[in-house]
Amino acid sequence: MLQAKLSVVCAWSLVGTTLLLAGCSSVPKDETVSWSPNKIYAEAKDELSSGGYDRAVVLFEKLEGRAAGTPLAQQAQVDKAYAHYKAGESAQALATLDRFMKLHPASPALDYALYLKGIINFNDDMGMFSSITRQDLAERDQKAARESFESFKELVNRFPDSRYTPDATQRMNYIVNSLAQYEVHVARYYYARGAYVAAINRAQAVVTDFQGMPALEEALFIIFKSYDALEMVPLRDDAKRVLVKNYPESDYLIHGFKANSDPWWKAW
Repeated sequence: MLQAKLSVVCAWSLVGTTLLLAGCSSVPKDETVSWSPNKIYAEAKDELSSGGYDRAVVLFEKLEGRAAGTPLAQQAQVDKAYAHYKAGESAQALATLDRFMKLHPASPALDYALYLKGIINFNDDMGMFSSITRQDLAERDQKAARESFESFKELVNRFPDSRYTPDATQRMNYIVNSLAQYEVHVARYYYARGAYVAAINRAQAVVTDFQGMPALEEALFIIFKSYDALEMVPLRDDAKRVLVKNYPESDYLIHGFKANSDPWWKAW
């Protein structure tokens, strides 16, 4: 009887060993084990350029570990952020960039990291379906736009000679215009619903904070129309005088609010 029990135990041990070996054999083999860091980087860039973003992320992560402490590892982190971004993973991309900038504040790639962070937030605010819905950038929450502006601003201030600075400057100007237009959009919303005091307050913010922006003309018109609706004649007349002085041929005074047309941000 004892011998029979031992035979059963041995048999089960053999089965367990066989299953263990089978399980081990199913573990994917790491093809990069014998690769040099430069080869890993080259393969990752090839995947990136051909649209294999998930594979590129994996290779860049391997390179970070394999070449830790080298400029190549730093470049891998930034390129991994770009791969995440192209794969539609904006949150991972931004987290990767924040980690990179914290760990490598003096990296030669810091200007590109700031630029890429600005671009990610800039395009995130544009919205994937904006061209379908015809929704203006200024008509949505501006958190991403403000964060994008801050990244571009830091780039311009710290790296005025960077190759990315001219484009960042242009986008900063656009964002300021967008923020002004956002305030006008909110003011117009309040006016249309009869909340004239709220409309005046939002339009006045444009007059105060965004001098010289295209949105200023409509902001002044909203102030004029709101005071008119409130029957506050002296303030209405003052608002109209300011509007006429700054925009003597204002189309708003002739035709009123403009109908929606193609979004003004279509340059991007």
